[in-house]
Amino acid sequence: MLETSADGPFVTGKVRLVHAVGMHARPAVKLTKLAKRFQAQISVRASEAADWINAKSVAKVMALRAPRDSIIEIKAHGDDAEAAVAALIDLVATDFPDAGS
Repeated sequence: MLETSADGPFVTGKVRLVHAVGMHARPAVKLTKLAKRFQAQISVRASEAADWINAKSVAKVMALRAPRDSIIEIKAHGDDAEAAVAALIDLVATDFPDAGS
């Protein structure tokens, strides 16, 4: 979804966290590693929380402590924002699969 703020247009998305133990170290590291591949500024939050946090900070993502079945909201702005949001939603929706590398 494309929205607009004082910073300009940004892309948003929501996904259910299906990981058995929620957002702990392994999924947090995978999410931040993927986020860092994009130039866009990316923020995430657990739907119950009001504060957006930097998706490129593993410590902050781990601090979400989002439990299983919580809704993770993602927003990004920048040249590759749409691709970033789509990739992160896919990562969470597919339960943080192990990459081939």
